[in-house]
Amino acid sequence: MKLLVASDIHGSAFYCRKLLEAYEKEGAQRMILLGDILYHGPRNDLPREYAPKEVIRMLNEKKDEIYAVRGNCEAEVDQMVLAFPVLADYMLLFENGHAVYATHGHIWNEDHLPPIKPGDVLLHGHTHVLRAEQKGEIQIWNPGSVSIPKEGNPPTYAILENGTFCIKDFDGKTIKERTV
Repeated sequence: MKLLVASDIHGSAFYCRKLLEAYEKEGAQRMILLGDILYHGPRNDLPREYAPKEVIRMLNEKKDEIYAVRGNCEAEVDQMVLAFPVLADYMLLFENGHAVYATHGHIWNEDHLPPIKPGDVLLHGHTHVLRAEQKGEIQIWNPGSVSIPKEGNPPTYAILENGTFCIKDFDGKTIKERTV
């Protein structure tokens, strides 16, 4: 199954539209959102075209295709307006016989590992910095940020298919790739 993985939309209608366009263009069957969907948070500037109500409308139209985890900016009020679950701390995916522990990254991260085994993958957002690399006996994957990237990265998302995690910019250019 082809999955589009994204994190940290932070209420940007501009980048949510770009994300949904990429989702359609990529032909993905499901979208995995790694949290911080609607609110920009007190540490971030307002993202381009900050319009959480518009983001709600756009994402709710895809409610049956979205799986999401809670970010540090999600609250119960977000669940009241979003038509798909957003308050789980993590989800488990399996790729090529390896567990992929998907979470936002503010609780479970490389400094505070969840229960994973050697060869498994920690997939998270939160840092707004894209990654696809080996660290010790596990892999760390981060699709970067859809709307507020950091450390000079462009706005990005990732495709997960057949064990390959491919980070792309919104022009479709591959930035980084890793296979489990």
